[in-house]
Amino acid sequence: MMTLNPLILASGNPGKLREFHQLLAPLGFDVRAQAEYAVREVEETGLTFVENALLKAREASRISGLPALADDSGLEVDALHGAPGIYSARFAGEPKSDARNNARLLECLAEVPEGRRTGRYWCVLVYLRHAEDPVPLIVQRSWEGVILGQPRGEGGFGYDPLFWLPDQRVSVAELPATEKNRLSHRGRALQALVEALGQAGGMR
Repeated sequence: MMTLNPLILASGNPGKLREFHQLLAPLGFDVRAQAEYAVREVEETGLTFVENALLKAREASRISGLPALADDSGLEVDALHGAPGIYSARFAGEPKSDARNNARLLECLAEVPEGRRTGRYWCVLVYLRHAEDPVPLIVQRSWEGVILGQPRGEGGFGYDPLFWLPDQRVSVAELPATEKNRLSHRGRALQALVEALGQAGGMR
C-alpha cells in the first residue's frame, strides 16, 4: 500500500480540499487543510495572482513545516482594463458577497456594448516543497468568455451566472458540475499540476 506524504492546501474551502485530494492521492500526496495546522489566512498584498498564491503557500509551509499548495484566481474583464482581477472576491467591498460583486460588475459594464464585454477567468496554482523553495512549481490557466447583461443559471459561484461561454451557449452557472470541472480554468490548471508533478516524480 502506498504511503501518502502530507501536503498542506492553503485554503479553507472543503470542496477544493476534496478535489485536490482525489487528483493528487495517486501521486502519493495526502492533501490536508491548513486549519489542521493552525494556519491562518494571510493578507493578500501581492499585485498578481502568482504573488498572492506564493504568499499563501509560503505561509502554510512555514507554519506546518510541510510542502504546500495554494491557488489564486479571479476574473479579468477587458473593458475594465483587467478589473476586478486580484480583487475579484472583494470587488464590492467587505464582507465578501457574490451577489454584490455581480451587481457591481453589471453596473461597471452598463455602458459597454455586447461586443466589448469579453473577459476570462484565471487560476494560478503554486506548489512548494518547503517554505524557502527557490523554484516553486507554478501553473496557470485561463477560461475565455463574455460577460452577460443579466445573470443566468443557478449553479456555480462567484461570477459564474454572468460568465457566458459562446462555444457551449450557456453560462458557467448553467453547466453541470462535472463539465465545469473539465472545462474550467481551475480544473485545467489542476490537471496541468498533476501532470507536472507526475513528470517530476511526485515529490520532485
